[in-house]
Amino acid sequence: MTRPPKILLLIPHLGGGGAEQVTTLLANGLSHEKYELHLGLMTEQESGSFSALPWIAVHALGAARVRAAAFPLLRLVWSLKPALILSGMAHLNFLVLLLRPILPSGTAVLVRQNATVSAVLASGAVPSYTRLLYRWLYRHADRIICQTRAMADDLRRELALAGDCVAVLPNPVNVDQIQCALSEPPSEWTGPGPHLLAVGRLSQEKGFDLLLRAFAAARERFPCADLTIVGGGPEDAPLKAQCRTLGLEDAVHFTGPIACPYAYFPGATLFVLSSRHEGLPNALLEAAAGGLPLVALPSSGGVVNLIQGQPGVWIATEVSAEALAATLLDALLALRPGERFAHTFVEQFRFDRVIAVYERLIDATLERSQP
Repeated sequence: MTRPPKILLLIPHLGGGGAEQVTTLLANGLSHEKYELHLGLMTEQESGSFSALPWIAVHALGAARVRAAAFPLLRLVWSLKPALILSGMAHLNFLVLLLRPILPSGTAVLVRQNATVSAVLASGAVPSYTRLLYRWLYRHADRIICQTRAMADDLRRELALAGDCVAVLPNPVNVDQIQCALSEPPSEWTGPGPHLLAVGRLSQEKGFDLLLRAFAAARERFPCADLTIVGGGPEDAPLKAQCRTLGLEDAVHFTGPIACPYAYFPGATLFVLSSRHEGLPNALLEAAAGGLPLVALPSSGGVVNLIQGQPGVWIATEVSAEALAATLLDALLALRPGERFAHTFVEQFRFDRVIAVYERLIDATLERSQP
């Protein structure tokens, strides 16, 4: 009997942002009958916290950082000899593609791009040689996965890539699980509100500094408003210092990273996406699955194209604290207490539908890579 092909999914670690969540959802959802599934964690020291699912083999490589994982990753790949590798973040994509010439012959490589390339390059948050890495390495992937057509068009334009190098696949969202959580009482909120919710890694591109300034302005009209920010990251201390400067210590709650942000959906007045630039964040899709009113900065063409003109959605005119403050006020003045919306656009991101799309891409890639 022929053994199923080995699929190696790679992420830096567990408990990170949307990219890590997407990959762990794929690891849980891809067919364990069609594939032998492996999950590689570059900087994780142990694998016991991931999953009790016996058909997923988890490999914790324990590197200090992703770029230091080259030799452990090579050992893992040569030991497993996977038919296909799926890498889930840009800096890890670079490492895998840099190593590709010395990977076992016939190993297919898919890379998932989780941000709009032009915005990343223009942000000033990456080294000046990053464009060269994108242009040199990405053309050696079997396929580059983008979440929206706008992301794919931007990537092809910025990197001068052929159209057939890029696949547009949506992010998976466990809509049913999120909607089940809505039946729980709103235990995470106190006070009269309104209660604002934001979710994401505490990093510069997520724009939480803009949100804090916008929230301070909104509290002049809604003095009982509070804000909960779910997530962790390098900007934790600066953001808390900004809260103190703005006099928001008692109004803003930082939860740190938590496994199920949708525990905060019951009782939340609205969800805020304050990112300076994005691909298509799962936090926004999960909030939409929960029916929350949505306030967003125009962080990417993909985000705007998806939610523009939808009921229960307010999009700022530009990426700035002032525009976000004005949009927050528009939403808060328009909303009724506890109002929810059936965001039907989220149906295309349902977990089972997206898993099926990923499996079709994997199968097609495996078929092409066979000698």
